[in-house]
Amino acid sequence: MANIAIPYFSANGHTHALAEHIAGGLGEADCSARLIDVTQMGDLDWQAMEASDVILFGTPTYMGSAAAEFKLFMDRSSDLWVDRLWADKLAGGFTVATYPSGDKLSTLIQLSVFAAQHGMLWVGQDLVGAPVNAAAEGTNQTGAWLGLAAQSARGAG
Repeated sequence: MANIAIPYFSANGHTHALAEHIAGGLGEADCSARLIDVTQMGDLDWQAMEASDVILFGTPTYMGSAAAEFKLFMDRSSDLWVDRLWADKLAGGFTVATYPSGDKLSTLIQLSVFAAQHGMLWVGQDLVGAPVNAAAEGTNQTGAWLGLAAQSARGAG
């Protein structure tokens, strides 16, 4: 059973909803998922990420990059970086913004570089949706392969 940590920031509930949805799908795949709100982290959360096999990072895209609250989490991880505590773990990411593009790719690139700096192995997503695969209406509508890129109905986060 894979042990998966999902650190995320959510201002308006959209990123939190994505994190819950991802965790629910992982439970169906016989994985253990721990949701971690990066604005409320404690020592047990940092330890859970160190003990995990996979870390999936989630943040809204604000002004073409990760939200400042998530960036603060990234900066706080620098103490772990020195000791390579996340090296060789699998990593992935997800983001949400108001507009269909919303510069979400920029955020996914930022997250993948962050994972690379920690020595992690980035895994994108491979779901082919419509119009290429007509049976998968609503799947990967933005054509984002680096990670999950979602659109909120109103207000990112």
